[in-house]
Amino acid sequence: MARKLKIIYFVEPTPAALASRAAQYFVEMAEEAVIARGRARIAISGGSTPKAAFHLMGDAHQPWRARMPWDQLELYWVDERCVPPDDQESNFRMTREALLDHAPLRPEQIHRMEGELDPEVAAARYESGLRNGFRLEGAEAPRFDLVQLGMGPDGHTASLFPHTEALNEMMRLTVPNHVPQMNAWRMTLTWPVINNALSVFFLIGGADKAGVLKEVLTGARDTERLPSQLIWPSSGILTLILDKSAASQLPATDEDGCGFLEREG
Repeated sequence: MARKLKIIYFVEPTPAALASRAAQYFVEMAEEAVIARGRARIAISGGSTPKAAFHLMGDAHQPWRARMPWDQLELYWVDERCVPPDDQESNFRMTREALLDHAPLRPEQIHRMEGELDPEVAAARYESGLRNGFRLEGAEAPRFDLVQLGMGPDGHTASLFPHTEALNEMMRLTVPNHVPQMNAWRMTLTWPVINNALSVFFLIGGADKAGVLKEVLTGARDTERLPSQLIWPSSGILTLILDKSAASQLPATDEDGCGFLEREG
């Protein structure tokens, strides 16, 4: 039976408006999770676009910091570069500087990937932490309340890069992934784990993403070349928060800045 995916996208006119919309979405989804299940388990990605949203969430002069249910939040990472946590390239460092240094989170609520370790060891330790934290049994996968993703101009998401080994992994929760085109190691949640989340959204800004975004959402399926096409949440709904530049090749939105697409696969 063919699977249907409903794609909902929100388009903001500027990068600042994009960051504000993203901060609002993070907070609203965390509030919903706490009401429904008593806590919010969120996995985040790195990059300059989420960084701006994290700054807003940690800013005491913005409404998001007061609204976020910090005491009930568990923060995880979608992926990480294999570097120490104080390295300029570290996703953890970016999040710490933008958000964690300004938010009332306890150390035990923060679940980072240990990029300073051997990649295989670090991935195994992170998977063990997920199994313990989510109390998983057997082949169960964690069910995050929210997973936030970005997308590169090459169509990658998380650290699932084109033509890399992690694209073929369906059993493990977290894997190391060598990226030959960058001559670097990463670690990443696998795509079945991402798709098992209750809610998944892409946060994408910039004109350099417009063409590949159109191809990912409306083009022929080619997941080896466009790994973002692997993201097909089990809920049947995928949300995107975009700026005007990134959305420039998608169908026009309604008067509220909202657009819809459907895919079958």
